[in-house]
Amino acid sequence: MAVPLSSTPQVLLTGYYGEHNLGDDALLAVLLSQLPSHWRPLVTAADQDQVRRRFSVATVDRRRLGAVLAALARCDGLVLGGGSLLQDATSFTSLLYYSLLIMAARLQGKPVALWGQGLGPLRRRRSRLLVRSILPQVRAISWRDQASAALARRWGIEASVGSDPVWGLAAQPWRGKGGPILLCWRPVQQLVGIAWRPYLEALTALALATGRPVLWLPFHQEQDRGLLATLRRQGLLPPALESVSREVEAADPAAALDLFAGSSLVLAMRLHGLILAALAGAPCAALSYDPKVEAAAQAIGCPLQRLDQAVVATDLAQAWQGALDQPPDPERVAALRRGSACHRQVLAQLFG
Repeated sequence: MAVPLSSTPQVLLTGYYGEHNLGDDALLAVLLSQLPSHWRPLVTAADQDQVRRRFSVATVDRRRLGAVLAALARCDGLVLGGGSLLQDATSFTSLLYYSLLIMAARLQGKPVALWGQGLGPLRRRRSRLLVRSILPQVRAISWRDQASAALARRWGIEASVGSDPVWGLAAQPWRGKGGPILLCWRPVQQLVGIAWRPYLEALTALALATGRPVLWLPFHQEQDRGLLATLRRQGLLPPALESVSREVEAADPAAALDLFAGSSLVLAMRLHGLILAALAGAPCAALSYDPKVEAAAQAIGCPLQRLDQAVVATDLAQAWQGALDQPPDPERVAALRRGSACHRQVLAQLFG
């Protein structure tokens, strides 16, 4: 049993923090709220100034592996917090990074927890072998979805499973009846050039039929900002849609929740955009580029269009209009919020 070096242990929290992504910011907010009050967090972050300013925590540059390993040596434990860190879809290098941190912690006799994690995709055989070898070294695990838990179970790893940790944020009252349509759209490989047209045609028809303005919210600042302008430059944006569209900003998840709460419909590609919309009580519909988005939409019970399936603009516009001003089932949202409670228990087990 690992024992912290002091009664106020310092714990390294690692994830995609400080990447100007509202979803990752929301994950960090929940994780910090669940830490025992006497723990001292040290957070890996890309934009360290932003994370220190927003969360009042100590940070280390997540892009400098040497600095992160040195920070780990000063800490009593390691928490991989939220998202899907053990995957090779981003790159095999990314998987190596997190695997190395787990192995370094265990070599130093320090406990490791996987908090609210997704597992995979693991597309390479070497990736699967690597993850199968390190999972037994982890002291406490909670998965954010059944598919991840099932994969781990096939490898002999039993752990608790709940909903995404972001469901642990406080719900907000919805006040958006008759309000704008809000988009959490992103560039994806399924939508290049004219592939955007049926979605933009459906959105134009919806905006014209309802007389609602359309707000474009970049959920990830680097990836999503300027999508409206890009579609305009490519000649894909119908003039009628351009006339009612504008880009808006949200400085943090609380500001995003406020925007969602005032919207009559949120059309989300981003997983955590969809979750925050439902937490704000806002009517929502999903465009799924990834199974995690599809699973969240099915759990919420909102309209869903997969980007890898054929789409008819008129049918999509009709589905979206049917969802307008129709908030999600509050009992479903409450159940998903209860399902996130299991992640807190993982932290209590870290030094247990």
